[in-house]
Amino acid sequence: MLHGTLWDKIPRFAVPVAATAILSQLFNAADIAVIGNFTGELRTVAVAAVGTNSSIISLIVNLFIGIALGANVVIANAVGRGDREAVQKAVHTSIVFSLLGGIVVAVLGELAAAALLRTLHVPDDVFPQALLYLRIYLMGMPVILLYNFEAAIFRSVGETRVPLVALAMSGVLNVLLNLFFVAVLHMTVNGVAIATVMANAFSSALLFRRLLRSGKDIRLEPRRLRMDGRSLWMILRIGLPAGLQSAVFAISNIVIQSAINSLGTEVMAASSAAMSLEYVCYNLLNSFSQACTTFVGQNLGARQYDRVKKGVRFGILCSVVLAELMGVAIFFLGPHLIALFNSTPDVVDFGTRQAKLEAFAYFLLAFSHCIAGIMRGAGKAMVPMFTMLVSWCLVRIAYITIVIRYIPKIEVVFSAYPLTWFISSVIFLVYF
Repeated sequence: MLHGTLWDKIPRFAVPVAATAILSQLFNAADIAVIGNFTGELRTVAVAAVGTNSSIISLIVNLFIGIALGANVVIANAVGRGDREAVQKAVHTSIVFSLLGGIVVAVLGELAAAALLRTLHVPDDVFPQALLYLRIYLMGMPVILLYNFEAAIFRSVGETRVPLVALAMSGVLNVLLNLFFVAVLHMTVNGVAIATVMANAFSSALLFRRLLRSGKDIRLEPRRLRMDGRSLWMILRIGLPAGLQSAVFAISNIVIQSAINSLGTEVMAASSAAMSLEYVCYNLLNSFSQACTTFVGQNLGARQYDRVKKGVRFGILCSVVLAELMGVAIFFLGPHLIALFNSTPDVVDFGTRQAKLEAFAYFLLAFSHCIAGIMRGAGKAMVPMFTMLVSWCLVRIAYITIVIRYIPKIEVVFSAYPLTWFISSVIFLVYF
């Protein structure tokens, strides 16, 4: 990140991150596809059960992914300064924090699982399956969070292929286990949840083993596994606002999910399929945000300010262009993509309407995330947090709460996304 042309640095970082994110979402989508095609008459209820949990899971996981970005920035900045001791302390602190955080989340989540689902107004026919899926998924939080922190450690030194390989191998395992548990053993949502936990345990174990053998500054030494107070403070100072920003995004989705649930089971299933497509796009765009975070962190550490400015302009351009290409593809291929998850005519119709409504506004999503990544890399994590709090949470919740009472249509619910992407983009543009 510190030397050479931008054309081979930011894209080479972003492409494996994007591939990792897309694979992750595709493997999650495989859960929906498997239960949507192998659970017979229960397929709509099962798909709705998995889909209604996505907002809760995103709230928890994205909070810690944000904190992991704090670890990314701290380690990247230390690499730029050439401070090996600071790198080592941050690496070992990150591993311990992820495991302890995962255990705490698993315990608290199990206690609050039923209450969380009730806040979403999950229909009675969906509730038992949704609760079963959530309880099993929460049991895997320690290994899920461990993988994300391990991936952040590798990315902080520009190594993005290792997390991609680990995820690809675990993803294939996930799909095979899905088919075995559901198609062969005739399990339902419990089968795909167990498969997901087992696959995440496999990927985190692969990265842990690689860290033990790494020849770089990020090498893991079990005897040094402890939390360093200063390193933890620096990680939380940058990562916690980033995590809260991601959590705000998930909270607003929970409000929207509640509104979706009020429109019926078929709309829930359609939204689940459409959101699977959107998450693929979101994660792809977010890869350039992460590339900018690492790029800015390393080059500010090395005091290469002109290179920082050139890099962020290039990152924004790449992200925005890519966003519109994806928007065009989804607009024209929407019905076929939705049908991969659930071919029920009404589900395809509702899902396509949602996808087309948002497709051409993806450039606003790309711009907002890229600027947020740049600010985190510069250590200014509070600005993105408050921007998202206002635009993606307060405005979105107010809009949904008020308008849905008078116009109870799915188009009203999903118009909240492009509207609030526009507001955040304007705020970020002015600040930038």
